[in-house]
Amino acid sequence: MTKKQEETYSQTIRQQIASLLVEKTRTAREISQATGIRQKEVYDHLSHIARSAIAQGKKLRVLPFRCLSCGFVFEERKRFTPASRCPRCKKTHLEFPTYHLS
Repeated sequence: MTKKQEETYSQTIRQQIASLLVEKTRTAREISQATGIRQKEVYDHLSHIARSAIAQGKKLRVLPFRCLSCGFVFEERKRFTPASRCPRCKKTHLEFPTYHLS
């Protein structure tokens, strides 16, 4: 087992997610695949990571949802869970947000 694999096994899921987000910007799906948890669980962990980051002097940066049909950007959205449709054009063709911890 490599040193990186040993570190991964000794970390909690939230620590693994935080490590991934420090490395590079990722979507919830990418986080899900890297950690082996369901995408729905990732959103719960992200809200906790965001609060913990503030206490550590860091910030969870979120590039927001965007409608691929009309270009509407969900800038005011505070929740991490995915939006179901665009409030402007009512279509469901959305680009998912990306997350980065800095």
